[in-house]
Amino acid sequence: MFCCLRTVRRLCLDKILLQYALQSRTLSGADAINALRPFYFAVHPDFFGQHPKEREVNENSLKRLNGYLENLQKPGFRSFKPTQLTFYVREREPNSSNVQESFSASGFRAVSFTLHTRDLLSTVLDILNSCSLSTEHVQSLNVNSQLHKEAKSTVNRPIKWDKTYYSFTGFKDPEEELEQAQRVETTLLSWLDDNEASAVKKLKKSLPLRKELERLKIELSHELQLSDIRWQRSWGIAHRCSQLHSLGRLVQQRPEILENVKGRTVVFTDRSGMSAAGHIMLGTMDVHHHWTKIFERLPNYYKLQKRLLLLEDRISQLLGGIQVIYIEELQPLFTLEEYFETLNSFYNKLRDSRLPFHPRSLRGLQMILESDRYAPSLHELGHFMIPTICDPAALQWFIFAKAQEARENLKRKEEMMLTEKELINTSTERFSLDRLYKEPSVSSAQMIDCCKRLLEESLPYLQGMHLCISHFYSVLQDGDLCIPWNWKN
Repeated sequence: MFCCLRTVRRLCLDKILLQYALQSRTLSGADAINALRPFYFAVHPDFFGQHPKEREVNENSLKRLNGYLENLQKPGFRSFKPTQLTFYVREREPNSSNVQESFSASGFRAVSFTLHTRDLLSTVLDILNSCSLSTEHVQSLNVNSQLHKEAKSTVNRPIKWDKTYYSFTGFKDPEEELEQAQRVETTLLSWLDDNEASAVKKLKKSLPLRKELERLKIELSHELQLSDIRWQRSWGIAHRCSQLHSLGRLVQQRPEILENVKGRTVVFTDRSGMSAAGHIMLGTMDVHHHWTKIFERLPNYYKLQKRLLLLEDRISQLLGGIQVIYIEELQPLFTLEEYFETLNSFYNKLRDSRLPFHPRSLRGLQMILESDRYAPSLHELGHFMIPTICDPAALQWFIFAKAQEARENLKRKEEMMLTEKELINTSTERFSLDRLYKEPSVSSAQMIDCCKRLLEESLPYLQGMHLCISHFYSVLQDGDLCIPWNWKN
């Protein structure tokens, strides 16, 4: 009996020592990426081609997560803010008892968690535990990393599980899945031939709801004198109608709180508040009580928006007249408060550095602020992408060096947008489409290339259809056809 107690005691002590050793070490950036490989394979957007809403959520959350991980690796960086993330995780064992997770019949579950850790190791463990993924490989990775250091080896091998591991556990080999997905190359004509009937059936079924959606949108826009009503996600028509009905009921119950929305744009999205672009955000998971609070706070939001515009002007003056802009399609969805804090921090840094820009020397140029970059860059559309932590001297040199190229890109952007609009109109008429549109992540150059090649084809399948130019093939639940902009034939 005492022998058994000693054995148990020794095992417990070994476990405690192992946890202590694990927590006392730190991971490198490469180690963190390797440790998160099971997570990346579970949430990678490429595996959500048939689920555009979930794919978009994962894309946005991955951008925010990568920014958080990069900040952890910056020397001396201490300004950490809790970051709430939502991922759709591909499900392998749908028997978890975690009440934070909601399962769907589509083979994945939604997981939400908040990161507030200050080191890579704790962050990696939090992410894996939140998604109910194994953390055992993190221990072996940490030990292997330590052994490599002691041997002074420069070889950096990523984790690669033996094939017998997947045979024994029944898990799918993520690398094999990804290779298979990449090997299968669908052609446009064959995909349209296989999916036309399904799309037509769904489209016909959705037509009454589409009319109802248009009616509700026009009535609410007129009654509240709104500039527009939009949706951030690719929700179905029925879901959108439900959201408009909810807003309509709130108008009937509390008409007095909606007096300050005149001329504004309402966006149905993941959270409530006011966006950096000045739009009223209504969280689709929130109840009327939350929406009511947002409408009541609108006067305060408008005051903060005026302060934000003043801050943008001050930054512009310090940088020779360059215009500070916010591009919804290219930047994360910031609330007004988050964006104001970002601008204010950047302004204070610029003011203290006293950069010698000649007044109005950069008028006509544009810039956006990004919190997940280290070095400034120039976008193909002509605007500068400036990191909030950018060194002022490096920023000055970069803007001077790229100013002429930026002006040329901006001019090309205007020409490109005109060409894109003409090609969309021509393609819509040529194929008798009811609607032709693109996802925000598809650039004008990609849309132009796609339309030019479509116009070279004979596509009777498209008559009367709704065609979305995207990055993958899919038939949406309401009959919209999604095709990748770089389709093959």
